[in-house]
Amino acid sequence: MHTALRARGTALGVLSATMLMTILDGSIVTVALPAIQHDLGFSATGLSWTVNAYLIAFGGLLLLAGRLGDLVGRKAMFLAGNIVFTAASLLAGAATGPAVLIAARFLQGVGSAMAAAVVLGILVTLYTEPAERARAIGIFSFTGAAGASVGQVLGGVLTDALNWHWIFLINLPIGLVTILLALPALPRDRGAGLAAGADVAGALLVTSGLMLGIYTVVKIEQYGAAAPRTLGLGALAIALLAGFFARQAKARTPLMPLRILRSRTASGAYAVEILTFSAMFSFQVMVALYMQKVLGYGALQTGLAMLPAAVAIGTISLFGYARLARRFGERAVLLTGLVLLAAALALLVRVPVHAAYAADLLPPMLLIAGGGLVMPALTGLAMSGARPEDAGLASGLFNTAQQIGMAIGVAVLSTLAAARTDTLLAAGDTAATALTGGYRLAFGVAAALLAAAIAVAALVLRAPRPGPDAPAPAEPSVPSVTL
Repeated sequence: MHTALRARGTALGVLSATMLMTILDGSIVTVALPAIQHDLGFSATGLSWTVNAYLIAFGGLLLLAGRLGDLVGRKAMFLAGNIVFTAASLLAGAATGPAVLIAARFLQGVGSAMAAAVVLGILVTLYTEPAERARAIGIFSFTGAAGASVGQVLGGVLTDALNWHWIFLINLPIGLVTILLALPALPRDRGAGLAAGADVAGALLVTSGLMLGIYTVVKIEQYGAAAPRTLGLGALAIALLAGFFARQAKARTPLMPLRILRSRTASGAYAVEILTFSAMFSFQVMVALYMQKVLGYGALQTGLAMLPAAVAIGTISLFGYARLARRFGERAVLLTGLVLLAAALALLVRVPVHAAYAADLLPPMLLIAGGGLVMPALTGLAMSGARPEDAGLASGLFNTAQQIGMAIGVAVLSTLAAARTDTLLAAGDTAATALTGGYRLAFGVAAALLAAAIAVAALVLRAPRPGPDAPAPAEPSVPSVTL
């Protein structure tokens, strides 16, 4: 018994470490961009591709990687993804020119997608008892919160104390240890075989559609949202994705069986997830920009200033979520977390040009603790209707919904903030006042997106509310977990 518990604990640690590395890598690079540009001679436009190359590969391959994990084996896909990511990190750390670094970042995105897409599918096979599953979800969510903030702080420390190469090289020991521990710790699984879902045409359609869609979003800042090139690329991406869904409805062995979307609870959870991540872009990115461009914070100071948010999210996901979910149910916990997030963004709508951290920024940082309730609850609801043979696909779909939400957040909120800033500058306001006005508008729209998420959760999701002495809820065909 104790041996089995230790084995599952090790496996959970391995899965959490991989997600920590994946999320950390998404944030650690941003603070090192000026140093990278200076050393490698990037142009201003080219520099953005150190981020974009990773995002396009990661977001575009999640769904395909998740389904392939079901077909060839989730453990095999997880190990292969970690190997690719670790090797790509070495290449990025040794890069001496822009082309090599961009290629390495794309390969990092490929490896991250392969590993991250099947993490939930593996985890749901490890924890089948509701109370244990809730605790595992809390621990897993804690590592996600830690990765986002640790990346910002660690990126500043490594770049200042050593050099930017170490923001990539630090992945090597983490990746190697994860691979060595995963070999004995993760359960063996046999995939259904490629013949059970080898839909090559569907794979090409969904991968190209997702990659092109994310590419279109990252180019909005350069071309503008209403530019003919942007609209043309967006229309083509939508056409490719529409073709994918039409293909799935008719294919004999579909890449994504549409039955996975027929669950009202799962589909509602995906919709809430997209709205939530669209809104939270404003907190994850625009609060940091406000601190640096308006308040004059440095990179390290900004990371430390956002640390209370990570601590709050981590604390409530690690120590509060499991107990609350058992007592009140995932739907009630989700609604509570969404209300807290909406309150945090509503407070940010009022940020002044000259802010006092304790009075103006710390309260919303603490209310962001609602994220520690939202993400675990969303995972449980989204994964609850998946069949065992579709666990990897459901995992990839859950992560893909996050990327779609972030892409919408980038496209909508950054465009609105920039337009508002330009209007205020044209009216004669100072740069600081104009920037603050743009960020306030973005925070307000984000709060409205969260209000929409609350409405969807309240009207669409229908989970029973267990009492304190009620029996444990019936096991779904596949249990649940989160990013």
